[in-house]
Order: sequence, then C-alpha cells, then structure tokens
Amino acid sequence: MLRERCLAILAGAALFLALPASADEAAVCAPVAKVRPERHLRQLTLDLLGRPPTWDEYKAVQEKGAVTQEDIRKMMDSEGFYTRIRNFHRALIRSNISGSVNNNGNSRLGGNGTTTAFGFANNPSTALRGVNGQSCNSDIEQSACLTQTQDPHAAPLTAATRTSCNDAMGVPMPVSFDYDTNFYRCTDLAAATANAVTDCSQLTAAPSSNTWAKYRYFCDNRGSGTGIKPFLCLPDPAKNTTSALTVETKDANGYVISFDHPNPDSKPSLTTLKRCTLDLNLNNNIKGAYAPVRGCIQREGFVNRPAGYWAPEGAPATVKVCAIEAQERVENPWTRESCEAARFANDRSCGCGVGMRRCEVPAIGATTDPLYVRNVYDSRVAAFNEEPLRIADSVIRNDEPYYNILTTRRSFVNGPMSELYRQRQGVGVFNVTAPAPLEAIPAVAYTDSATWQPYTRDESHSGILTTPAFLYRFPTHRARVSEFYEAFLCKTFVPASDGNLPAPEDACNRENNLAKRCGCNYCHATIEPTGAHWGRYGERTAQFLSPDQFPRLDPKCRDCAIAGDTNCGGECSQYVMQAYDGDGASSLGMLKTYLYRTADEEQNIEAGPRLLVERMFQSGELERCTVKRVWNEFLGRPMSAEEQRMYLAPLASEFAKNGHRFKALIERVVTTDAYRRID
Repeated sequence: MLRERCLAILAGAALFLALPASADEAAVCAPVAKVRPERHLRQLTLDLLGRPPTWDEYKAVQEKGAVTQEDIRKMMDSEGFYTRIRNFHRALIRSNISGSVNNNGNSRLGGNGTTTAFGFANNPSTALRGVNGQSCNSDIEQSACLTQTQDPHAAPLTAATRTSCNDAMGVPMPVSFDYDTNFYRCTDLAAATANAVTDCSQLTAAPSSNTWAKYRYFCDNRGSGTGIKPFLCLPDPAKNTTSALTVETKDANGYVISFDHPNPDSKPSLTTLKRCTLDLNLNNNIKGAYAPVRGCIQREGFVNRPAGYWAPEGAPATVKVCAIEAQERVENPWTRESCEAARFANDRSCGCGVGMRRCEVPAIGATTDPLYVRNVYDSRVAAFNEEPLRIADSVIRNDEPYYNILTTRRSFVNGPMSELYRQRQGVGVFNVTAPAPLEAIPAVAYTDSATWQPYTRDESHSGILTTPAFLYRFPTHRARVSEFYEAFLCKTFVPASDGNLPAPEDACNRENNLAKRCGCNYCHATIEPTGAHWGRYGERTAQFLSPDQFPRLDPKCRDCAIAGDTNCGGECSQYVMQAYDGDGASSLGMLKTYLYRTADEEQNIEAGPRLLVERMFQSGELERCTVKRVWNEFLGRPMSAEEQRMYLAPLASEFAKNGHRFKALIERVVTTDAYRRID
C-alpha cells in the first residue's frame, strides 16, 4: 500500500512538472499536431501564393502524403510568390507618391489636337490669354493672322500696322480677342438691339452717331467654327466695380474706346476698361514680359506639329497645337529667364519644348479605344511607385543577399520613366535628378509602360532608399530616418515616458539644434545625424545636390546672406541664409544639411544612405527585424515573447549564415513548429 501511495505521489509530481508554466509556454511547447496534408497545403498556398490550392495540387499532395521541401521551393519559384512578395514590400515601404507630389496641373494641356488645339486651359491661361481656362483660337492658323480675322469690324486691331504674326523674336502674338465676362455682360447682338443690328459688320457701315454703332469696337464675334455668333459686350451693370464705369470715352470718329470711372481720384478698384485689340501690355515696360489687357481674352492661333510623345501607335502624325505651347525655347529670348522651370507655363515665349516634353495631357478617349492615352501624370506616378518594388523583386529573384535592396545601384525604367529622364520631362512637377548619365539610361518608348529595362545608377544611389518613390513619399530627412527605422529596424521614435522638461524660461527650450533642445533631444539626438545620410538629397524633391553644383559653402550665398539678401536671385534656397543662433551666424552660405553637424557626422552626408546600412549590419538589428517582419507576414501575428526567446536569435543567425537569402528565411519560417501548429 505504501509503495502504491509513493508511486501515486511520484506520478502526480511528474504530471505537475510536465505542465507548462504559462499559457504562452503552452502555446509554444505543446506537441505539434500533425495537420492533414491538405490543410497544410492550403495554408502554404494562401500564404506564399495568395490563393487556395488547385484540385491537381490537392491530388498530388494526397498521393505523396505530405507537402515536401521541394513543393515549398517550387511555390517560391512561381510568379504568384513574387507577386505576393512585391505586395509585401509595397506595404513595407509604402510605395505610393500619388499624394506626395504637388501637381497643380499648370503644365497639363487641354484639347485633342484635332478639333481643338492642344493648349493650356488652366491657371497659366490667365498670364497667357487673360482668363483662367481659355485656350487659343483653333480656327485661325497662326501664320494666317494677317489675312484671317475673327472681328474685322473692329479694325484697326493693332496700334501699328502688323507685318508678322509674331514679334521680332518670333513670340506668337494674338490673332483674335473676346471680351471677358468677368467684367462684361455679353448679350446676343440681335436681342441687345431689338433686332436693329444682327451682325457686327453692320456697325461698320453705320455712322458713329447711330445708337448702336458707337459700340462698334465692343461687338464681339464669340464662339468657334460654325458656332460663332455676334454679341454686344458692355460693362456688367450687376457688379459694383463695372457698373461704376459710366463715362464713355470716344475716339476722333465718335466710337467708344473705353469705359471710365467718373472719379478716379477716389481710387476705386477699377478705373477703366479699354476696348480689346490684338496688342498686349508689357509688365513693368519690360520687352518680352507680355501681359493681356484687363477685361480681354487675347488668343493666339494654332500651328501644326508632330504628335506629342504620349501619342499611341496609329495616332495622327500631326496635330493642332496652340502657337504659344508649340514653342521649343530654353529661355525667354528677351529677358533670358529660364524656360526649364515651373515658370515656363506662364511665359509667353517658352512653350512645351521639343516634342512637347515640358507638358503633359490628361486621359484622352475611352479606355477601350485603341488610341486611348492614359493621364501622363498618373503614368509617371505609377512608374515611380513600381521602381523600388522592381529593385526588391530582382534581388529576391536572383537570390541575392536581401539587403541589396538597400544598397544596390541596379534599377529599372519603363517608357514613362525613361522618357522623363532622357528627354528632361516633367518640368515644374517632378524635381528629379537623372540617376545616371542620360546615355546610360535605357531608351524605352514612352507608350511602352509594361517593359522594364535594367540599368546601373551612379555611385550616389543606394537601393530603394534613393528612389524618387522613397524620397517623395518621405519628403524630409527626418521622415526618411523614421521610415528606415520602422521598416528595417522595427523601431519607432517616441518620447521618453519618464522625461522631465525644464521650466519654460530655461534657455535649453530655445535651443535651435533639436539634437540638443530639452525634450526633443531624446529622439533627435539620433534622428538629426542619421538624417544627414540623405543630406545630399533635397527635401520634398528627388533632386540630388551634387557637390559640383551645390558645394558645402557657396561664397555668393554667403555674401548675399551677410548683405541681408535672403533671396539672392532665387539661387540659394538650399543654403543657410538667416542666422537664429551663433552656429547659424557662422554657417551663413553653407548648405543647410551641414548646419549643426560635427566633423564625424559630415561623413554621413558625403557617404549617403549606404553607410547607414553598413553600420546597421554591425548591430544585428537588420536581421532580427527582418525575421520579425517575415514572421508577422506569414503567421499573421507578431512573435510572442516566448517565441522571440525560442526563435528570434536562431532564425536571425541562420539568416545571416545563409547570406541573407530572403527565400531561405521564408522557407525556414514556414517550416517551424509554430507555423504548422493548429490554433
């Protein structure tokens, strides 16, 4: 009996010792239940391929009785797997810049090139033609302006006899005008005159003493093609500004040439509205700085040009283009101001450049139309979004070390990206430096958005970390650091929970260097020097600040700053031009990214993001974070504390020993007991 009692006690003790110490340990240490092969297969195909198994795959596994290592590797060699991993990286690096690039549409053309000429019909129209949303005259060819006019009754249409349709430098001049309904009320001529006059030409024959003939110059043939109709346009009586223009000023022949305010000394907002002609004003009397006359829409004509770069195969070889937009200059011939900046759209002398390269078009036609043109901006954004995914995909397909995605110079271009770089397109929308000499970038036709060609970027580049998608999506150096830490080190920057701030009057609170400011330095002591790795890339752009063009210290910017000229002709936006402390005073004219950086930290600026990745290798944090990311992706949850104890270090070590091969890590994770456990 005693022996039986002792055995019972020993058995109870053994059972107690065999019980897990906690629920977490039970979840990890419990024996692995052998799942049916069909269930295991379904789990793997959903996780690796993003789809359930096919009937044939089920039958094959049933015949073998298990999912083998060979089966798993075959899955990871399929296109479904690479699509799955591409989506993993899309989420990891948030590759979507559709909301990060400021595109105000100023370089976007309206029209279709056939019935209506391609031309700006948006904000630039105000500077070019007088009113937002107005395009050119698609009925009058620019070269025919001397023989074809829309309002012949309003002659003379220019102060001096015109001998050319362009100015002395070849800049297109207006060929027609309309009165702006923001200032005028335009009424059908017959209705306005109670059918006394039905055609503007009748006003030419009538004497100026005629009730309506005196408004000869304000009779406006409006519309286009066969839809042109005559209107009488007079200052709008319903508006306070125009209804006050009650004085009619006439020329020597008795025709009204302007409507004026009776008391201009009272400084009203509008003192006069003059008759519209084909003559333009000059801003500040500067030749070539043209401006439309107030109250007038002054349109140039069209020219025929080869179809733009966006034209699909089978599109017409030549199209109508507004004469202003058809120009190809690189600078204003009068003022020498550059046309290779956003200002080109508002400069009458610039145009869209060779092949219309500076301009873009919205979607044209139905998507089912073989001549459908996709929105150019959307095509470029889609290409930029895809580039880092292509880089990651190539590394994984080639079974290269995984962190090549952060360091490789290899990249890819499709048609929209190739043309943007090689033809210097996207002016005023994308501030992107070509990542290699233009001749080294593969030539891919713009319309071929599905073909991606590999090439090697210059030495400044480092994997996905210097792609336009990354630089635009994370527009500041601090944002770039934050994303790198979160995505690849599994760390976030949060203030200390037990941090104590000094009194508000403490000088530490006024420290401009965030790496030293009390309360901020907890995070920024790391963020600021780390952000310097992107110091040669402009913020809110994808522009590389080459040392040749942007030296560490620019004497001209320094001299401007000392003289109080913080603008310095618009050439010093990347430099310290104002001092807020002693460091700033000693850094005037210095590239902003060098401000507050120590000599050691300046190495980060010159070496770029590749140096950051190399330093992170030494800590082992890259491997541990990647293991956590893969675990979370394929098990659908983060590692528990006990799983980290059991799996994290061994998986990270094995990952490193295997040459950081990403597919090998995934294979290892999906063959762990934790993955196969039935929850």
